[in-house]
Amino acid sequence: MPSRSKKTRKVGLIGVRKDPDRKPRTAIQQSKKKGKGKPSGTRNTQEQQTGGGTSGKLNTDPRHGSKKPIQLVQTETRKFANPAEELAALEADAKLMQLLDKIDEEKPVSKAEQRYVDDKLERHRMLCELLGIEPEEDIEEDDDEEDPLDKLDAINMDEFKK
Repeated sequence: MPSRSKKTRKVGLIGVRKDPDRKPRTAIQQSKKKGKGKPSGTRNTQEQQTGGGTSGKLNTDPRHGSKKPIQLVQTETRKFANPAEELAALEADAKLMQLLDKIDEEKPVSKAEQRYVDDKLERHRMLCELLGIEPEEDIEEDDDEEDPLDKLDAINMDEFKK
């Protein structure tokens, strides 16, 4: 023991300590605080769609192209039962009509389009011959028939001025 004790202003514990008003904190497991904003690196990440029950589509990347199946072998063109059906299909061909209108307007047509038109018109002529249909030609008015409007041009207006 030391031979000498120093003076101090601290008073030792005289009595029993008073109970504190609030209870001391117990060790609660603190969860991680919810962060504000988006986490780092979200600008370049692909958003995953959370759909109802489609767990298979969560990891698919839409940039990989279409999943629609395509035929690798060309199917044969439809064979018609009789020439009348084929003729009706030719006359209802929208692409052919569009190209014919384009040619009538004297717009430029590519070689492939011209070949398509020539093939279809040739087939149309053959089918018309098979069925005995005469091709319709531009019907010109006969000169034998008199047009009533032609007489109007022949009237001389000077005769009425006298």
